[in-house]
Formats: sequence, structure tokens, C-alpha cells
Amino acid sequence: MSIQLSQSLLVGVCLFSSSWVYAAVKEYHLNIDEQMVNITGKPLKRITVNGQFPAPLLEFEEGDEAVIHVHNKLKNKDSSIHWHGLLLPGLMDGVPGFNQFKGIKPQSDFTYRFKVRQNGTYWYHAHSKGQEQDGLYGTLVIYPKDKKPVAAHEQTDRDYVVMLSDFHESSSDQIMKNLKKSAEYYQNERETVADVLKQVKRDGLKSTWQDRSMWNQMRMLKTDLSDVTGYTFLMNGKTPEQNWTGMFKAHEKVRLRFVNASAMSFYDVNIPNLKMTVVSADGQPVKPVVVDEFRIGTAETYDVVVEPKADHYQIEAESIDRSGFAIGTLHNEAIAQTHAIHMPKARPRALLTMEDMGHGSSGDHGKMDHSQMNHEKMDHSMMKHDSALMDHSQMNHNQMNQEKMDHSMMKHEPVLMDHSQMNHAEVTDHSQHQAKSDSKPQQQMDHSAHAAAKPTVDDQEQLVYGWANASTPAGHKALQYSDLKSLTPQKDTRPAERELEVRLGGTMERYIWTINGKKFTEVEPLQVKYGERIRLKFINDSMMAHPMHLHGMFMQLENGQSSSDMPNKHTLIVPPGKTVTALLTADELGEWAIHCHLLYHMSSGMMSKMIVANVDGNQAATTPSSPSPAKQGDSHAQH
Repeated sequence: MSIQLSQSLLVGVCLFSSSWVYAAVKEYHLNIDEQMVNITGKPLKRITVNGQFPAPLLEFEEGDEAVIHVHNKLKNKDSSIHWHGLLLPGLMDGVPGFNQFKGIKPQSDFTYRFKVRQNGTYWYHAHSKGQEQDGLYGTLVIYPKDKKPVAAHEQTDRDYVVMLSDFHESSSDQIMKNLKKSAEYYQNERETVADVLKQVKRDGLKSTWQDRSMWNQMRMLKTDLSDVTGYTFLMNGKTPEQNWTGMFKAHEKVRLRFVNASAMSFYDVNIPNLKMTVVSADGQPVKPVVVDEFRIGTAETYDVVVEPKADHYQIEAESIDRSGFAIGTLHNEAIAQTHAIHMPKARPRALLTMEDMGHGSSGDHGKMDHSQMNHEKMDHSMMKHDSALMDHSQMNHNQMNQEKMDHSMMKHEPVLMDHSQMNHAEVTDHSQHQAKSDSKPQQQMDHSAHAAAKPTVDDQEQLVYGWANASTPAGHKALQYSDLKSLTPQKDTRPAERELEVRLGGTMERYIWTINGKKFTEVEPLQVKYGERIRLKFINDSMMAHPMHLHGMFMQLENGQSSSDMPNKHTLIVPPGKTVTALLTADELGEWAIHCHLLYHMSSGMMSKMIVANVDGNQAATTPSSPSPAKQGDSHAQH
């Protein structure tokens, strides 16, 4: 490790130690073990924490000194715990191979000690192979000092965690082996002959033939929204049939802390007939936004406040591939609970489009020649197509002739973009499809009017296009990234001094995912000077959405808000074929992981290291002399 970084970390430890005597100590013991669990009616060996599956809730107050003793009772496996979203010393971040943390050996202990410097909803999970999927995950709630609400609108009578996760009867090791055999191993939601006939009826034979030929040549599926299927979706560790229930009294306000602790799943969340007021994103307070539903990516958190008027409500979180629900209940405790769960009808499954593939601005796709492309071996990082600049608000898929259609017109806006509020004085009029340079962050655009059309009476006849189309009913408000405003002004509003490009891609052959064209064992760390203001530009050149997570610091999402109003996020959804940018003040010394939080994407290489260090003059500190990523990180980034 460089002298500068070592000295800085030492100073940080000393300062941290000196504050110890002035704060209340909150202590936990966590015992990691393997036990038999029965979630789906079939006993399976999974990881438990203190005998629980999933791991228990941990609670702190801002200002506490956290002391968490972790005991690894696994027989033959190293383990670790990462405190997702927390600001803490690098050694305490819990990623093997980073900041000289070596993981927790079998039958060994490690004590995490850090000052709790924030409040909000967070979670914790393993960073060792697939242990997160196998049960080593739990929620972590930090209340404001003395549990005083951050703002008046956050005052509630009840407070519940709603943790969403996905349970599989196959172990994480087996899932990874299956994906390595074939990236399409779990793709059992393929289109049928009936789907083809519907397309012929709607678009004509010629257009259908051109479209199908294109996808066949690319050796990709329109239905590839999730890499892994066969999940049972859980709410606070319970299946829909087990029906997790939160009670309330009449006229009470209830805070629901939604945490997506899944390994691979995006969810569309709603509570039918009950509005939700979003008050926090990724643990950070935001100005209230009233919504009917929101999409939550893996590793994201959202806090909402609800005011129940009826006696009974059902919480519904539907997986993006429409393969199932996590279901729970809110119920008036004064009324006998006689309601059984109602399994909702699945919304139409979206089909990917050429724009989702990064071809949105490529002109007439019926004329594109993919015959020379071997997409099984294709590196998606080579697909450099910036397509988020098109306006799709006038599209009607039921009336469009795809033979003449430019796929950039398809209705599939990313969740983070809302076109309804677009400032056309600042942005080119995309309704005329004029070209626009990439001189401004794409998040300057507002795409909210693009909420999906209300399903037709005959849902079987409806086709839904685009990753981001959630089939939100007409008149309902779905949360967009562009809606988020920091509750308090940002302290650092400096423009970026420089830009770091983070390209997300992968090869379908052997199931490898990359950052800047390289997997973790090969990629060079990102070097950042302490105190530097940078822009992170995430460019998704792949067909999959990636929830990109940065350890140790919060990013300010460039979502069209002023620099003082940008929301803090630790995880950003980067939709397929799109670009997302965020500003970052590099104010935490150390080595920080930056990776896709889809477990098998990270495990297959979509991970890098950001080194924040002091400098000598204008020269950045050298890369730490610890072992290379190939040796130091394979315990958590490779299966």
C-alpha cells in the first residue's frame, strides 16, 4: 500500500478511536452457520445468522458506536459482511481483498467497529461468493438521534421494514454453474408460436419476418429480462402464502422501509388503492413524492409513508419478468383479519426492443445486417449506441407498422427518465428526431409522461415493449428518478473536474460480464484524488439492466435537478442501452468496490476498484502494493 494511503488510513483510525469514549456503544453478535431451512416445502441447507433465515434486523441511532462481532461457524468457507450504504473506514467495509481486509476464515471471528455517521434504511450482506443468495443478508435501520424525525412529514405512528428477496431451491454455486453452461439456461419464458401469429396479425408478415430474422441473427431473446428464473419471492423472509402482516390503528401514519435484498430481481411495487409518499431513497431523505408505484432495483431502498383509510391492504411486489410476486398485508388491528391473500394477475411481460439493445438511434433496423455477428461470442461493450435522446411519447404500438418503424420510437423509457417535464428550451426537440451530441448528461431529460399505457381489456392480446415499461395503469403515478430531490441542499455543488467512463458490457459465451471491456481480475483500478469532484458516466452497452453500486460514498444523481437538489444514491439503475451520470466528491480515503449488484453479474466479472488517496503535488498516489485483484478478490467476485 502507498505511504500516503497508509498514513491517511492510520489518521482515520486514530480519529475514529478518539471519538469512541463520547458515544453510546451498540453491540451485536452475529453467528454465521449452515442449517436446514424450509421455505417452499422442501428442506434445504442454507446459511443462517443467529439461527435465522434471513439474517436479523440490526438497529442503531445516528451517533452510536457500532460494535458487531461476527463469528464464522461455517466449516470450510470464508465469509464476510458488507454494510451496504454505510459511511465507514475502509477496513470495516467488509470486502475481501480491499483495504487489507482478508475475510473471515472458517471457525474464526472478526469485530466490526465504526461510528454511525448517518441515519436511514440500509442493509447488510455477504461479499463472499454466493453467500448473499444463500441467506446471508439482513436489514439495518439507523434512526435519527433520539429518534426525532428528520422532518415533520416523516413523523409516523408505526415503522416497518419491508425486505424483498428471492429464494431459489438451487444453491448459488449450482446457479452459477448452470449460467456458465448456457446464458439462456433459465430462459423458460420464451415467445410462442401464438406470439408470432399475434405479431403477424398486428404488423404484417414482412415486418414480422424482418424483426424475427434480426433477433435470430443476434442469437438473443426479446424475453431476456432476468437471467435467473425459478425464484420464490419473499417479503421479510415469508412467502405470499405465509403473508407477512403489518398492523395499524385507524388514522395512523405508517412508514414502510422497502429494501430490495434480492440477488437478481427487480420489482414493481404497489399497494392497490393506497397512495405512497416517498420520503427517502437509499437511506437519504428526499422531498416528498406521492406515487402509486415504484420500481426498485436490486440493492436499492425506498422509504414511503402511507395513511390507511380502509381496514385492509395488500402490498404487492411483482418481479420484472412477471414470474411471481412477493406479497404482504397491512391490516387494522382492531378488525379481525379474515382476508386471505389474493394473488394478483400478472401484468403483461415486456419484450425487449432494439433500443434496449443499444440500437435505438441506428435508423431503419429492418435494413441492419447482423448476419456477420456471432452474438453468442459478442462483447456487448462494443455496442456503443447512445439512444436515450429520443422522444417516445407519441407512440402507439397497436397501430404502428413495424416495417416502417424506427425502433427508437418504441415506448420504453428508463425508470429514471421522465419526458413529460422535458425542458425543450434546453434540450433538442426529439419529436423531430434531430441528432443531439452527448454534451449534457442524459438525465437532463424528463420522461415521466411515458408511463406505460393502461392494459387493454384483453391482456392476452397486448404486447408491451421496452425494459422500463411497467404497464402502469393510466392515471397512476410511477416514481421516476427525475422526481427525486434531496431534502437538504447538497454541500458540494462544484462542477466535475473530470469524467470517469464506466462501460458495462459482457459476452454471452461463458457468461462473462465486464467493466470497460475487462472482468474484475483484469481491470485496472479507478484512481481518484482525495477531495476531487468527478463525474461517473455509466454507459450500458448490454441488453440487461445493471444496478451499479459504489461502496463507501454517495453519488449525486444527475437527474435534471439543480446541483444543490440532486439526490444522493449509493446504487443507480442503468437501463439497457442507456447512459446514467452522477457526480461524486471523493471524500472517503480507501479502496472502494464499484460493481453491478446483480449477484451473478458481479461474480462473473462486472466489478472494479476505486482508489481514493492523498496526492503528492499533482501526482496521484500509486496503486496499493497489496496482491493483484485476480488473487485478492476471487473469493467474492468469482465462483
